[in-house]
Amino acid sequence: MRTKIVAGNWKMNKNLQETEALLTELSAKLPDTNATVIVAPTFVNLQAAQTALGSSTIKVAAQNMHFAESGAYTGEISADMLLSLDIDTVILGHSERRAYFGEDDELLAKKVNTAIEKGLKTIFCFGEELEDRKSDKHFDVVESQLKNALFSLDASAWKNIVLAYEPVWAIGTGETASPEQAQEMHAFIRKTISDAFGAAVADEVSILYGGSVKPGNAGEIFGKPDVDGGLIGGASLVADDFVAIIAAI
Repeated sequence: MRTKIVAGNWKMNKNLQETEALLTELSAKLPDTNATVIVAPTFVNLQAAQTALGSSTIKVAAQNMHFAESGAYTGEISADMLLSLDIDTVILGHSERRAYFGEDDELLAKKVNTAIEKGLKTIFCFGEELEDRKSDKHFDVVESQLKNALFSLDASAWKNIVLAYEPVWAIGTGETASPEQAQEMHAFIRKTISDAFGAAVADEVSILYGGSVKPGNAGEIFGKPDVDGGLIGGASLVADDFVAIIAAI
């Protein structure tokens, strides 16, 4: 049985006090669910988030990580630093990291390898631009991103991989892939993994949808057979919206 997951990527939002307030509200309103609920605050608030959540079942993840163990990498964060805070999950490959900070498949493969070696669960993001979809290259782009960053892994490593398909044209734009488009791509992703690592591996990998999920569309998207949850952006910053999305799964 694949794990259902709803993860909130807070990006560069919420100061310390706002983080504590939102987590307190989320904890109080969290619906009864079998899904794993994750929030990813900014680095400077990770420890405060852990403290604020206390015994809550909500997990805390990091938004990024460097591939090196340590060294002269000003401003970067290592896997060991995350582990020292009891953070066991990291988001890698988000489209904003690719677009704004030049992270390519080669770099992301190094980050993923380090995360897996350190025992971190990795939420790996990927997806096509609007021009890729318009030119009917979206399947090729997604397949390439997966193969270049993840297919050098051993099959055993996939137990620590969660995939997050994010059509870039539907992030922060208000546009959303239709539930049918999401299912079509998620099924393609699962087949691509199955062809490389076998059906047993593919059937156990949680594949999240990440593209403007809102309370109004979450239920229909999550209802598709190959959609195992969502990586939520803006809606995860509003407690009632995030709670409604969690309830929808």
